[in-house]
Amino acid sequence: MPVVNPEKLVALQRHANGLRNICILAHVDHGKTSLADALIATNGIISPKLAGKIRYLDSRPDEQLRGITMESSAISLYFAMSRRAAAEEASVQHEYMINLIDSPGHIDFSSEVSTASRLCDGALVLVDAVEGVCSQTVTVLRQTWVERLKPLLVINKIDRLITELKMSPMEAYTHLSKLLEQVNAVIGSFFQGERMEEDLQWRERVEERVAAAAAREQSKAERKMDRSSSGTVSDEVGSPISNSVDGEFEERDDEDLYFAPEKNNVIFSSAVDGWAFTVRQFATLYEKKLGIKRSTLEKVLWGDFYLEPKTRRVLGPKHLKGRTLKPMFVQLVLDNIWATYEATTGGNKGKGDPAMVEKIVKSLSLTIPPHVLRSRDPRALLTAVFAAWLPLSTAVLVSVIEYLPSPPVAQASRLPTLIENSPGAEHVDRKVRDATVNFQTDQGVPVVAYVSKMVAVRASELPQNKRKAGGGVMAAEEARELSRQKRMEMEKARKAAEDKSSGDIDGLAEALTSTEVGSEEETNVDQSEDVEHLIGFARLYSGTLNVGDEVNVLPPKFSPAAPHAAPEPQKVTVTGLYLMMGRGLEALKSVPAGAVFGIAGLEGHILKSATLCSQLDGSVNLAGVNMGSQPIVRVALEPVNPGDLDKMINGMRLLEQSDPCAVYEVLESGEHVILTAGELHLERCLKDLRERFARCEIQAGEPIVPYRETIIDAPEMAAPKDKAYRRGTVVAVTPSKQITVRLRARPLPAAVTEFLDKSVATIGQLYSERTAKETAKQEDQHDNQASTDDEETRVIVQGVDSISSKDFKAKLQEVITNMASQIDVLSDTVERIVAFGPRRTGPNLLVDLTGSCPKFFQEGHETTQQLPNQEADEGPQTSTLKARDFSDKILYAFQLATAQGPLCSEPCQGLVVSIEEVTIATASEEESSSSDMLGRLTGEIIKTVRDAIRQGFMDWSPRLLLAMYSCEIQASTEVLGRVYAVITRRRGRIIAESLNEGTPFFTILSVLPVAESFGFSEEIRKRTSGAASPQLVFQGFEMLDEDPFWVPFTEDELEDLGELADRENIAKRYMDKVRMRKGLAVKGQKLVRDAEKQKTLKR
Repeated sequence: MPVVNPEKLVALQRHANGLRNICILAHVDHGKTSLADALIATNGIISPKLAGKIRYLDSRPDEQLRGITMESSAISLYFAMSRRAAAEEASVQHEYMINLIDSPGHIDFSSEVSTASRLCDGALVLVDAVEGVCSQTVTVLRQTWVERLKPLLVINKIDRLITELKMSPMEAYTHLSKLLEQVNAVIGSFFQGERMEEDLQWRERVEERVAAAAAREQSKAERKMDRSSSGTVSDEVGSPISNSVDGEFEERDDEDLYFAPEKNNVIFSSAVDGWAFTVRQFATLYEKKLGIKRSTLEKVLWGDFYLEPKTRRVLGPKHLKGRTLKPMFVQLVLDNIWATYEATTGGNKGKGDPAMVEKIVKSLSLTIPPHVLRSRDPRALLTAVFAAWLPLSTAVLVSVIEYLPSPPVAQASRLPTLIENSPGAEHVDRKVRDATVNFQTDQGVPVVAYVSKMVAVRASELPQNKRKAGGGVMAAEEARELSRQKRMEMEKARKAAEDKSSGDIDGLAEALTSTEVGSEEETNVDQSEDVEHLIGFARLYSGTLNVGDEVNVLPPKFSPAAPHAAPEPQKVTVTGLYLMMGRGLEALKSVPAGAVFGIAGLEGHILKSATLCSQLDGSVNLAGVNMGSQPIVRVALEPVNPGDLDKMINGMRLLEQSDPCAVYEVLESGEHVILTAGELHLERCLKDLRERFARCEIQAGEPIVPYRETIIDAPEMAAPKDKAYRRGTVVAVTPSKQITVRLRARPLPAAVTEFLDKSVATIGQLYSERTAKETAKQEDQHDNQASTDDEETRVIVQGVDSISSKDFKAKLQEVITNMASQIDVLSDTVERIVAFGPRRTGPNLLVDLTGSCPKFFQEGHETTQQLPNQEADEGPQTSTLKARDFSDKILYAFQLATAQGPLCSEPCQGLVVSIEEVTIATASEEESSSSDMLGRLTGEIIKTVRDAIRQGFMDWSPRLLLAMYSCEIQASTEVLGRVYAVITRRRGRIIAESLNEGTPFFTILSVLPVAESFGFSEEIRKRTSGAASPQLVFQGFEMLDEDPFWVPFTEDELEDLGELADRENIAKRYMDKVRMRKGLAVKGQKLVRDAEKQKTLKR
């Protein structure tokens, strides 16, 4: 294959109609990178013989070692195709440029899929012909649906149906038909869910119009009744109401959404053997032979259509008349492919049939080199025949060009939806909207680009440093330029030395030393080669971007409604533009709209993703991408050498910017923690830290698994601690005996807790709006009154419709009313809610029965909530302290208590705390003023209320909630028992098991505690000899129904288990492990064992 010059690709970027931006999406090990290799080989970058083996886009060593993709990589490809405008006209060659992005399939790296999909206009969705639709297949199909990408289905690994499952062509056709139905069922579920949502919104609009019309008619009727007492009013009222609902709900046609081979949006392929085809290809082959038009053949080659041998007429299933004919797809397509495999790799102990091969080559008019026909390697002969007959690259690239849209067409359909779902969409400037939707590239048009992620690139891999890194011979012009610069530096140094009156020889020596040719340059090069640079991976939607241009970097929380709000967007200068070529970069001077490119100059200005815009006012924020997986695994890191701490911190910050899913945090204890999506993702991050970003030895601690604490009303519980009150009631007195607080802690019903847990974003939004209103009223407060916690609770969720406080209050009231039988609540509980917790957004409630605290849902209340970190020197307005003066302290104590529960200082959920009474002792005249008392009592009441909530918590039966993974495993019958054994040993639970029809594989669905998941994938692979590989997805928290403080106390339990309880308490083991990690006291822990037998290390 001829090597394509990068200059040709740069020139093709200017022709937007010839551009295609596509990504390859699939489940892990379904053949994405092998398919990409075959496409790359068409440009001469790699040899066609190595396609599928070299995995060119897997540039990391650990990717090559594990055989899976971990980072999305982009490459630009050239493709030329001849077309005829009419049958009688001559063909004209058209040139195209395809920006291809290969994405990972492992669930730990699904964030890479999210970032890649926003840059593209179309997607190649691969499905393994044997494994079928897997969990990640559904995820990537949903991603294409959400991002409005046009998908192209590739059914890959069809060779496995021949070589592994030994299917006949008819069995394979049935299997492929069912597989296609499964994929279309997934697409149909997305469409159905969206249609039902639109139907509900339409009905709500209709009801609003009907109610408004009824209100208008009622007001008219009342006015008429005042004027006249005639009885004809009711007849006039109904007509406008019926006319107001004049629109019917419009059903959308879903015919174009589904995959169908006759539409040429399905490709059948085998990437490892290098062949692929569409129905259109075989229709072209058989057009002359059968005498049937190609357009007709395209419609009947797939489906229940049959070819009559004698008359060569196409028959439907009704005209078979009892004859057993094969479907046309089997007879004309699959039979020939099966025959080719049989002739090349089947029969005669896998050596093939040379005579049959020669017959196939002649019948298809193929040109095969003689040395290949004489080859003893059946695989080489097989790939040569298919490469000449059904080349994979031709089928895929032609389908991409013909079926997937160009950037102008795609943006016209995609961008309106993206802009409408962006924050502050109504404030987007009309010029910006028109430039992006209409694909404007003229000078003066607003430049809008989206940076999906930051890519770390070594300095030696940058185009400007390639010559230095390679150590090649300089060009003549470069050598002359370098010599001229050195002579100028020598002359300046000589003049500077002569000007010194003292004639200091050391100064001259220092100046000459600084201008030595070669040594200093080599030192700088060696140092610069070790530096990691961050390059933005971006897509330009409008305008033209040049090196040296200034653009505004809009953070993900930016809204055009308040363009100068903190954090204010920064203006940066573009220092470099690059063409992404897989393992290398090519420098560019300018980039037109529609291109996928790399951009330099953004380092330090972008954390994960951002939008670039040439104008600030009225700009659009496209940075709201829904990540496929959230980081759940936390690990504390520390350098082996304490002197390398700064290196490690800088490296972790670089890693956080370059990885879309990694998060770096510093805990209150001072630990440096990294959050990752899973065990494999953690391993890759640690490798990058040690070898690329920090470049020092780093040791990782035990994974920090999140837990939750809750309480339940168990049938067997100890008696309440205070028998004078109901269970959970605590009367707490401050150490100074001046304040008495009576509160009660109770469990929330599971339905209420689940509702609050799902509404975290809504609660955060309502709290932010409430805080903003209160801050605006307090004009005498200092500017930075909003605390750090307020910033943390401001949740902006892309694509989530905002909800009013009134609507949320009504929904919460409905849920609590439905659960009234499970909890003794007052009728006005929702009215009395003061706060949610922890972090003001969690699934715990603080209810005030005293009326001293500001209500959460109270509109326009005058009592404003004092922030926890606000200085207390402002004091109360009256000389006597009242309960409302301590309201903010009680709220802060509630946040502390729910953020760190009594079991192991983990967040609580499912808890409602009622403040029943707050009593303040009257101060004597000799005591200090009320302001001094307030400052002195602040710490006392916070500590007292926090401890009281924890005591009320422990009066019930406590439980731990474990973080759970949803696990999907595909395994054959031979290893099914071993998979079950591993899951059971790690306290997993089997949910479902189903046999994949037509295959010997079972799909096992189970749940597994995150705490037991470390090393799970490796153990599964070892036990099954690599025949099974799990996919772990974080599912949420699940309660472990076991009291961590349980001890046997009944007669039967004491008789069976003894006083020490021989059965291990799993909940206590989890709790003690967390307490030991946090340095808390562990009951029953032996610090010293066999002290008299201990010896020193030397002995």
